[in-house]
Amino acid sequence: MKLLVTATTFPRWKNDSEPGFVYDLSESLAQRGFEVIALVPHHRGARRKERMGRVEVIRFPYFFSRFEKLCYDGGILSNVKKHWYAKFLMPLLVLSETIYTIRIAGKAGVDAIHAHWIVPQGFVAAIAKKITGIPYVTTAHAGDVFPLKKWKWFGRFALKNASYCTANSAATMKAALDVAKISNFEVIPMGVDVRAFSPGKKAKAARKRLSAGPLILSLGRLAGKKGLVYLINAMPEILRKIPKARLVIAGDGPEREMLERRSRELGLGEKIVFAGRVSGSRKRQLYSAADAFVLPSIVTADGDTEGLGVVLLEAMASGTPVIGSNVGGIPDVIKHNRTGLLVPQRDSGALAAAIARMLKDRKLRKKLAGNALAHVRKRFSWPVVTDEFERLFKAVRRRE
Repeated sequence: MKLLVTATTFPRWKNDSEPGFVYDLSESLAQRGFEVIALVPHHRGARRKERMGRVEVIRFPYFFSRFEKLCYDGGILSNVKKHWYAKFLMPLLVLSETIYTIRIAGKAGVDAIHAHWIVPQGFVAAIAKKITGIPYVTTAHAGDVFPLKKWKWFGRFALKNASYCTANSAATMKAALDVAKISNFEVIPMGVDVRAFSPGKKAKAARKRLSAGPLILSLGRLAGKKGLVYLINAMPEILRKIPKARLVIAGDGPEREMLERRSRELGLGEKIVFAGRVSGSRKRQLYSAADAFVLPSIVTADGDTEGLGVVLLEAMASGTPVIGSNVGGIPDVIKHNRTGLLVPQRDSGALAAAIARMLKDRKLRKKLAGNALAHVRKRFSWPVVTDEFERLFKAVRRRE
């Protein structure tokens, strides 16, 4: 079966720090015998065409290369706020993607389209279906649904014309159903390569370099919905209870300067390390070295929040106990007191208490980490997730 995968988040080159879940799923489907073409926006420095593993990648241009800054580095919503001209690029992106989708789908004899994100990819796939008759599945990842207000018509058009719709969590699906009441909808999460992370011995060298005491880790884009300021605000109370604790914040983003300033205001000094962007072996070392991983996400003023939290899956696959806010898709991953600890959003006191409890109780850490690893393997490993999508695309083929 030939599949055209469309997305706006995709690795631009080898060892890119961009989230790679769309590529990982595409590669996993290709290993099952699917012929996969990925159509994604171009970015300066990336190849227009290349083969990544078993996946053929085509990056379509939508403006002059140096100004193609609507996608990547935080996503469309973030870049519209960062670059004054980015919002004017949206119509060009949609137009170019539509042209390339129709052209490639027809020329390559595609059987189906997998449109990641309802807007704009699902909308583009719906247009392509009207013209070519090629069916599509659209997958919601939260960032395309929770802030969706003025663009509801586009989302409704995408959802109602899809053969099937999927969401990465129950919360994302609920938000999407507020856009369009449809029955052909189910939750299929993104996955994690359990084999790539080690739940065995801790990374001693990384641990020794970073902290002489308990090590807390948070990793991801330093953006508002991650709620990291509440974690920093929790550190004085954590240090009062556990003086040798240290926090490592890995990643980069628009809030980094503010977070570093807040750390200085609280006099935390070397108790917080801002590690910058990490990927590959460095990321795996950090997960393995940590005593607790924390994702203190919030619901932002425009309604955006965590769709699933792939970093939680990676930490759990590494054998590291996790703590997260009770928002968005995080409760799909963390079952309170079973696979991790859940805390209310925007509550630094509750966050400090949960982290201190975790760091002080070795038996609790061991229990939660063991349950979490089993949960990830059963529900979120790529073979399990790929089974679900393979079933769906075979159903599309039979249905059409």
